[in-house]
Amino acid sequence: MAIHFADLGVPQQLTTVLEREGKLTPFPIQQDTLPDTLAGRDVLGRGKTGSGKTLAFSLPVAARLGAKGGKARPGRPRALILAPTRELATQIDAVIAPLAKAYGMSTTTIFGGVNQRRQETAMARGVDIAVACPGRLEDLMKQGIVSLDQVEITVLDEADHMADLGFLPGVTRIMSATPARGQRLLFSATLDNGVDKLVKKFLNNPVTHSVDSADSHVDAMTHHVFHVTGADAKRDVVRALASGTGRRILFMRTKHQAKKLAKQLTMDGIPAVDLHGNLSQGARDRNLAAFAGDQVKVLVATDVAARGVHVDGIELVIHVDPPAEHKAYLHRSGRTARAGSSGDVVTIVTPEQRRDTQQLLRKANITVEPQAVNAESKQVVALIGDVAPYVKPSPVEAKQPQGGGRGRGRSQGSGRGAGAGRGAGAGRGAAGREGGGRDGGAGGGRGPRRDDAQGQARAARPQQAGGRRGESRDRGAAEQSQGHAPQGRGARTRASAQTQSRHAGGHASAASFSAGGRRRGR
Repeated sequence: MAIHFADLGVPQQLTTVLEREGKLTPFPIQQDTLPDTLAGRDVLGRGKTGSGKTLAFSLPVAARLGAKGGKARPGRPRALILAPTRELATQIDAVIAPLAKAYGMSTTTIFGGVNQRRQETAMARGVDIAVACPGRLEDLMKQGIVSLDQVEITVLDEADHMADLGFLPGVTRIMSATPARGQRLLFSATLDNGVDKLVKKFLNNPVTHSVDSADSHVDAMTHHVFHVTGADAKRDVVRALASGTGRRILFMRTKHQAKKLAKQLTMDGIPAVDLHGNLSQGARDRNLAAFAGDQVKVLVATDVAARGVHVDGIELVIHVDPPAEHKAYLHRSGRTARAGSSGDVVTIVTPEQRRDTQQLLRKANITVEPQAVNAESKQVVALIGDVAPYVKPSPVEAKQPQGGGRGRGRSQGSGRGAGAGRGAGAGRGAAGREGGGRDGGAGGGRGPRRDDAQGQARAARPQQAGGRRGESRDRGAAEQSQGHAPQGRGARTRASAQTQSRHAGGHASAASFSAGGRRRGR
């Protein structure tokens, strides 16, 4: 007999919302943790990405605050949810906002990379639930805009990712500012890199629920290692694998290469958007919305997306550039086989990458027989599935320059003093590092760099193809958050279209493409 949310103590106001969203039965981590979290106990939840952790902590936050009643005071949220990246914060807010609304409560997000005025305004009105990244939250606390002395429930999501990005000192200061009597929930795939110290310091007799290990999801994936003869063969295989009708993510080593590949695929009639640290917040939001909303099926990303993006229905993950270490492989691959579904993971390997990739897979406990392929190989064709129709790129796309550029746009954040206006590479303050991720390559060269995904202070400026080496060291791409208008809206002069393309920083949304014909040579 199936267990329903109501059986676990979820109140009717919330089960009605869940039923409306088609969520009828809980996932294992929800089934295990809800009785304890709804009862007010501190909980340590360990589970893989895609296991349903967000709803597992969103339900008790909404239920307990809603049952207690009361109204948030200006600048004093009643619940705090900490997330490592702005993408994850946005997605958490999308889950918890309908639940909070059922009780007439409000939510807001707090993160860098955008003008803080909207966040100031929201806090001044009074917010029940704040979903925040550590850097910008600390900035607002220092400015006296936010106080955490009324927080009743604190949630720390993806604590291990916080540790990877170096956020634990800030997280410690933030959690120390919340009342010790409050309920605390911590979710993490692992307890290394200082996460165990957080548990001991802040959780009071926590109930631990370990649904599965961080890498257990690999069993739901089919792993493939494709050996190619060189760069030309690799390019052809990548283009072929990207041509299917299902959602797929392609991972690249650098921001420049991610942008370049997205443009190349788009010009080949395969609409693609990119995601990396050189994009403005508006461009990131538009590109993610286009991918999540099925306007485009291909997302080309650096490692910033491996932990910060949660989109269901991704059937194929392609490591175009193998990652630098095995944890990154697992995090990247975790974009597929989510929520009980299956998926395929492909690693494309050139001759000089074979030894490093073999060692990486061994550390990740992945056993797979490499296969020599080209674009016409049956193994490749089987993963393509149905080929999507050719989509003619718009004139704006055709003229869009390549390269990420360093840019010199002014920060619109809370200023350099608090560290909100600098990228991760500069190492000045927490807000400039939120949403980090790494743009490291596989084998050789310098180690992986943080792909500053959160309050970056320099606007992305296009450069000539080939670019400067400084692009990969870019301190960041703009805290410009003005939300530029999407492309393809009405008639524009060529100059204005190119100007818009430069400011957007990303590749086209669905409006930038016009359907027509079949893909050539497919």
